[in-house]
Amino acid sequence: MTTQTTAAAPPAATQGSRAPRRPRGSRLEQRRQRWGWLFVSPFLAVFALFLVFPLFYAFGMSLFTSTLATGTKFTGIDNYVKAFTDPLFMEGLLRVAAFAIVMIPAQLIVALAAALVLDSLTSWLSKLSRLLIFVPYAIPVVIGALMWSFLYSPKFGPSATLFTAVGLPTPDFLASDTVFGSLVNIVTWQWSGYYMVVIYAALRSIDPSIYEAARIDGANGWQTATRIKLPMISSSMVMVITFALIGTLQFFTEPVVLRNIAQGAIDAAYTPNMYAYSLAFSYSQFNYASAIAFSLGALVFAGSYLFLFLTRKQSGLK
Repeated sequence: MTTQTTAAAPPAATQGSRAPRRPRGSRLEQRRQRWGWLFVSPFLAVFALFLVFPLFYAFGMSLFTSTLATGTKFTGIDNYVKAFTDPLFMEGLLRVAAFAIVMIPAQLIVALAAALVLDSLTSWLSKLSRLLIFVPYAIPVVIGALMWSFLYSPKFGPSATLFTAVGLPTPDFLASDTVFGSLVNIVTWQWSGYYMVVIYAALRSIDPSIYEAARIDGANGWQTATRIKLPMISSSMVMVITFALIGTLQFFTEPVVLRNIAQGAIDAAYTPNMYAYSLAFSYSQFNYASAIAFSLGALVFAGSYLFLFLTRKQSGLK
């Protein structure tokens, strides 16, 4: 007689049984995420308090109009409609657009030429030259503008002494017809070193074996620079142009510093940022000044996005 044994079936889960435990890895990951948010929370609080909240508050102000007769009342987009029909605001926009057309190519040419030359150097002179070209960017913008205002001065600046020494009349670099070029020179001197470092870093990331292959194929230095180096750093060039475009449209510090010296050549509405500053702190038109600032911000965003959209295929950006 044989006996047949069967394996005991696992006990069915009862209503009061405990749920299966989560894997230890998932609990550890959740704990890490909580600690991560805890460490990030001070930055988020400061970011919200000093950037997000002021932006929303300023945007809310731009939707109202305050007058002594009627007080503060909601006017919607009236301030924005007024901004884009304001001749002073539009004149400032055209002026910064002209600055962008001149300054961005000037800065790009200087930075690119310096980066290509430094990339071809292998001696100690390369490191010293990089430092000297970058030094102007390390100088505060206000200090740099004050320094150039002294150099431009036709009364006590060195330019007057130099032109007088050679028997030439001293030009007025701060006159109405020359202050544009003077500002272009200051900004190009200030920012070309920074853009040079960005381009130089992109050049140094290229595999040297590509240059060796080009030399074997008979390419000279100019062909290597134009047909190999430039196409391979196109994304960095797009980034540099984008930074220069944003900075130019927000032009403010240099003309403000030179305004007290270039009497009559630079007025309170010389750039849109200067116009918004003057409206807010000279005439207490905070609502309209907020609308001017947000209008400029929208144009900066639209211009930057349009440029990135048009160059995304050439630069490899998505």
